Amino acid sequence: MIYFAALVLGVAFVAIASSGCGIGMGLCVGGALNAMARQPDLYGKFQIVMFIGLAFIESLTIYALVISFILLGRLPTTEEVMEIIKHTAK
Repeated sequence: MIYFAALVLGVAFVAIASSGCGIGMGLCVGGALNAMARQPDLYGKFQIVMFIGLAFIESLTIYALVISFILLGRLPTTEEVMEIIKHTAK
């Protein structure tokens, strides 16, 4: 039973990681726009660095999505969980 609870917690933590990626992307774009506003001459360099950073953050989000699908596939059905609860209650 602890195994199933750990799987559910793992899926929850992956969802938290995905929301963190969204916050990180917002901070990255905000910082790049702030830098572009301060030094418009370096617009191209800031844009390239911003896109590389966004690509790394997006790859982390995709990895988190794949891991959540793998963990969700390992979770038992409701009937199996109810059967385990009935056997442990006796």
